[in-house]
Amino acid sequence: MRLGATFGPSLANAMWLASSVGAAHRFRRALTSPGETQHTWLRHQLARHATSAFGQQYDFAALRHYDDFARRVPLGTYAAVEPFVKRLQRGERAVLGNDVVTHFAPTSGSSGARKLIPFTAELSRSFDAAVAPWMIDLARQRPALVGGPGYWSVSPLAETSDASSAIPIGFADDAEYLGSGKAWLVRQAMGVPASVRHVRDEQAFWSLTLLALLRRRDLRLISVWHPSFLELLVANAERCWPELLSAVACGDNPWLDALPLSAQREWRAAPDRARAAELRAIGHDDWPRWWPRLQVVSCWGEQSAESGWRRLAARLPHVLVQSKGLLATEGVVTLPFAGKLPLAITSNFFEFLDATSGDVRRAHQLEPGARYEVVLTNGAGLWRYRLGDLVECTGHLAATPTLRFLGRTDNVCDLRGEKLSEPFVAECLRQLWHGDVSPSVALLRAVDDGAVAGYEFVVSRDMSDDTTSESAFELARRLDDALCANPHYALARRLGQLVPLRLVIVGADYSQVAVRRDAQARSARLGDVKPRILVRAAS
Repeated sequence: MRLGATFGPSLANAMWLASSVGAAHRFRRALTSPGETQHTWLRHQLARHATSAFGQQYDFAALRHYDDFARRVPLGTYAAVEPFVKRLQRGERAVLGNDVVTHFAPTSGSSGARKLIPFTAELSRSFDAAVAPWMIDLARQRPALVGGPGYWSVSPLAETSDASSAIPIGFADDAEYLGSGKAWLVRQAMGVPASVRHVRDEQAFWSLTLLALLRRRDLRLISVWHPSFLELLVANAERCWPELLSAVACGDNPWLDALPLSAQREWRAAPDRARAAELRAIGHDDWPRWWPRLQVVSCWGEQSAESGWRRLAARLPHVLVQSKGLLATEGVVTLPFAGKLPLAITSNFFEFLDATSGDVRRAHQLEPGARYEVVLTNGAGLWRYRLGDLVECTGHLAATPTLRFLGRTDNVCDLRGEKLSEPFVAECLRQLWHGDVSPSVALLRAVDDGAVAGYEFVVSRDMSDDTTSESAFELARRLDDALCANPHYALARRLGQLVPLRLVIVGADYSQVAVRRDAQARSARLGDVKPRILVRAAS
């Protein structure tokens, strides 16, 4: 019998939470003194990595204060990090930092080519320092969360192998972000075995995931990235509903051959005719009733994900549908805590570039209403790294700033000199609707065939209670007017360099289709793909 078989989800959850109390207490205490917390964190990391190649290049041993660090170490993007990553791939050690790089975490962000982020035990600890207070806070709000399994979205593995790299590329699953000990506990409470990531056939992947989840009447937590991932999962139930019910009732698994032989044993289950009968009575379209004990759904809830998050909240009135914080492969920026999204001040060191003046601010210097680009220093060798995320300070929790994600600073369309940025487009779209009413899909798509250039306003049919062509064209006109607040766009429109905004009405499932297509085109993991509000012509 596997060791994990002796652990039920309740015990694993309880042990995970118990191991998280210390980190949660440190985070809560740090909220009152972000400046001191951040200064201490930075000094510790500079001392630890002073003898690395990067540390010697910038003389970390001589840096005593933040001002020394900011003066000596330049701001940089991945282009500045990549030469050091290549050295690590060739087998060099102590390059960006002194810790052992266990593997590279591949990411492409919202745009651009693949990046390889060095991952170390210290970076695992930084993720745990943010996840621990988040989970403790969730358990405080929903104590019943502890009593059953959770679904932490598992995406099919993308092709990431590189025989020339001395360091492995890619995670086994997202639990690895927390380090081996915590990851083991998380896996004992998973509603879907992580081995599903090995399934290459898309339909088999969805079917296996659904089968595992349908067998778990006691499911308590669903954690996905973009809400469209959950929408895709549910949509696939209709395609194979009879087969799923039969598999639950009989204990069969018609998709078992899609799994590696080594993983097939953990997917076998006893027949459960009572559960199959219950699901048959509920039907494939009333999915909230599949899991009567569901407590929490966690997903992105800002920018392009906001409408999907609102739909889930409306569909699940008795469930806490929580908006995730701002997380990147490079590190956690914000986390849900006490009903807000405070900065993860015990996880990384943060600086912020003022979007108006360009001045550099520290965490304790942010002002409500101001906008900033996030600069991150993590414990794995990224120093003054420009994440490319634009945020707005929405206030403070104790003395620590709370932030709202606005968009990517590097996602800019420039067909004819107009330079439309994703945060600007997101704000223009937000102005079209009032209150909580917004369509399932609303984005701006660039079109350029050489002779004609312009933009398409892609919006779903559920844009209003009165879905008429007249109301849709009025929305397009208002959006065009809002975009003209950018003087370069206004000039290009006036000169005829950009044709008038074209309206494209799509179905409410457009975002699901776009996610799947984007993942296939980029050979990315399905759960990593972020639908964009501004889609460039080259996408």
